[in-house]
Amino acid sequence: MKRCYGKACITAIAVVCALILMTSAGIAADVIKLGVAGAHSGDLASYGIPSVKAAELVVKDINAKGGVLGREVVLLVEDDVCKPEVATNTATKLLSQGVDVVMGHICSGATKAALAIYKAENIICMSPSATNPPLTQSGDYPNFYRTIASDDAQARLEVDYAINVLKAKKIAVLHDKGDYGKGLAEFAKAFIEKDSRAEVVLYEGVTPGAVDYSAVVQKIKRFKADAVIFGGYHPEASKIVMQMRKKRMDTAFISDDGVKDDTFIKVAGAYAEGVYATGPKDTSKNPLAIAATEAHRKAYGSDPGAFFLNAYAATQALLNAIEKAGSTDYEKVSQALKTEYVETPLGRIKFDERGDAIGIGFSIYQVKGGVYIEVR
Repeated sequence: MKRCYGKACITAIAVVCALILMTSAGIAADVIKLGVAGAHSGDLASYGIPSVKAAELVVKDINAKGGVLGREVVLLVEDDVCKPEVATNTATKLLSQGVDVVMGHICSGATKAALAIYKAENIICMSPSATNPPLTQSGDYPNFYRTIASDDAQARLEVDYAINVLKAKKIAVLHDKGDYGKGLAEFAKAFIEKDSRAEVVLYEGVTPGAVDYSAVVQKIKRFKADAVIFGGYHPEASKIVMQMRKKRMDTAFISDDGVKDDTFIKVAGAYAEGVYATGPKDTSKNPLAIAATEAHRKAYGSDPGAFFLNAYAATQALLNAIEKAGSTDYEKVSQALKTEYVETPLGRIKFDERGDAIGIGFSIYQVKGGVYIEVR
């Protein structure tokens, strides 16, 4: 082996280091970075973790087939705990890692907080679950897309079911004061007030995380509400329902996709029986949905959780758009999302000019025998 001395040795080392750096940079540039942001810990992790698993399964399948544009897809998974103040840091961290597109966030408030950061850098963000209408309807976030219908459609369905099916005449509308819950409640209240067959007898926000909701439960009882429409998530909903039932109140309880989760049933136990909640339409008979669910069972040994299929579809849509666009360029990918259909477990979808998925809607579900059953 030959030795090197002095300047010649230093020059040789410098050349080798430069080649290593160039090779590393080439490898880094040769992958597509998909961010997955959402609640991966905390009370609402049951909404976010299924999205991570969906992304893992889609990416594994796509990479096995050669990747996207011949490039490997890598996941950048970041937790925002469904809190706006954390979501901004999550978005900034993903940008610092060179993310190309983001699948997430999960909660509407966290999504809204992160969107402006992504928008400034021309990064597309697609949520499987953020339903707050202004996210697409305000026009403020042209970089935002979602694979779930918005809260105005969800609230309309809840009100129609309460009035037309349950024949409710006195309705209490509650919310958790957040972007998601309050936004949905405001739509529900407005829809009820436009219908002469029913009236809002109570409209009130509750404090998230409180131990006792007996004060608002007592108001529901005092105003003799036939039904409660609640906008929010399962931690508060489960406590309210449990306290209502312990007071032997049989008032119908109708909530949203923030409550249509097995965690709600586990927490509320027997008191969950009979509760109604809106959620994405049942696509369990779709062959792609069957295949995705089976892949989850095989990989993780369990059935998938909330928003799994929506996240699966979102991951497919983003990567399909990059493939069709021929690059990760913001404008080209945006155009592909709006013009190129993709086959997903939710059906064949593309997106309208606002960023809402075409052909996706909600159904009413009811807890029967300890599980949610689609009733409409």
